[in-house]
Amino acid sequence: MGAINQIKTVVLLGLLTSLLLWIGSFWGRSGLIIGLVFALIMNFGSYWFSDKIVLKMYKAKEVSESREPRLWGIVKEVSHLAGLPMPKVYVVPSGAMNAFATGRNYDHSAIACTEGILKELNESELKGVIAHEMSHIKNRDILISTIAATIAGVISYIAMMARWGAMFGGFGRDRDGGNMIQLLVLAILTPIIAMILQLAISRSREFLADASAAKILHNPHGLISALEKLSAGVKRHPLRLGNQATSSLFIVNPFKAKGLMGLFSTHPRMEERISKLKEMG
Repeated sequence: MGAINQIKTVVLLGLLTSLLLWIGSFWGRSGLIIGLVFALIMNFGSYWFSDKIVLKMYKAKEVSESREPRLWGIVKEVSHLAGLPMPKVYVVPSGAMNAFATGRNYDHSAIACTEGILKELNESELKGVIAHEMSHIKNRDILISTIAATIAGVISYIAMMARWGAMFGGFGRDRDGGNMIQLLVLAILTPIIAMILQLAISRSREFLADASAAKILHNPHGLISALEKLSAGVKRHPLRLGNQATSSLFIVNPFKAKGLMGLFSTHPRMEERISKLKEMG
């Protein structure tokens, strides 16, 4: 299952890049270069400082072994099983049940758990959650999501340029022809398609992290039980801190989307995640 999700990520990134190149055929090299520079500065700046930004946003406090011996011990054990350096350990002051990992590489990583998840999960379940977050670090998901965000950001920038160009009578190679159908696709539909592809990449990485966690622990059952509890818990007690932009970081989406908005979800359906883990078991 891990190999399939790796291939899926490559395919989705390829589609996102192809969409960017197709848009470039309309707008030309200058628009692409400007958008690329802008997106690189914004997204890789965020990538470099993401750990500090997110941890501060959620008021996470670093904890020592003496303060949180149970959590600290589990993180140490799982990092050893994963063959990774010990990440910093944080606790988020919230009764909501959730956890996330952040950091730009193995040596600059952190895992944060809410007070709620520490209270409600038993040791096996918490170990499954930590293995999932450790897998995000091991699979370099922060870097992959940054690359996807950069490409999607360039597409959004060029689409914005197209909308402004339409207002003032200019549109890439078709300025004289005024092809409104192409303009509609470029200015409105392509950024939506780019966002859907970006979110699909995020969902693929969640499946991969689940599978990697089960392999690290040689057992999917703790994570399965944890996901069942977390799915119910987030409905009862959603996270009050932060915002929608950070939802992809968490093991379960703290801002649940319903109906058609499921297309724009950063996480797969919980039933599907659990089903795939049971197949591994």
